[in-house]
Amino acid sequence: MQGRNLAEIVTGAVVLLVAAAFLVFALGQSGRSLGSTAGGITLSAKFDRIDGLTPGADVRIGGVKVGSVLDQRIDPQTYLAVLKLHVNPGINVPDDSSAEITSESLLGGKYVALVPGGSEKMLRDGGQITITQSAVSLESLLGRFIFSVTELTAANKTQQQGNAPQGAAPTAPVARP
Repeated sequence: MQGRNLAEIVTGAVVLLVAAAFLVFALGQSGRSLGSTAGGITLSAKFDRIDGLTPGADVRIGGVKVGSVLDQRIDPQTYLAVLKLHVNPGINVPDDSSAEITSESLLGGKYVALVPGGSEKMLRDGGQITITQSAVSLESLLGRFIFSVTELTAANKTQQQGNAPQGAAPTAPVARP
């Protein structure tokens, strides 16, 4: 009986260790951390829409991760989405830089892409990126495309009907003896 209890305890401990190892591995592979964001700077940016972007998402410059999204909220006066971004130490962001929400792939997640400007003046901690481009809605683009094709088809059909000769009677096949 005592051997059975010991076996259950050991089995439970092994399962917990494997689960903890898997959690540490998954966290390491995701590129996200549980630690504080000591060092670096915190910036804010306002967007019309941030579809699919979540706190913890990457902030990238030239495709290289340089920070992460810390928080998102809505500005009650302007109804714009406000993102709080952390940029790693050693990365200087010019004050005329822009931020855009970009997709990793057609079905992938979203991230914030910073496009450095050419200014000599750099943003400081608590600064705001004023030039932003919101997320592009794939559904909206697809809807516009379908609407445009439908309108084009209807216009072509109307034009073809307008080119038919006026007053011409339909011709019947002539029977030959």
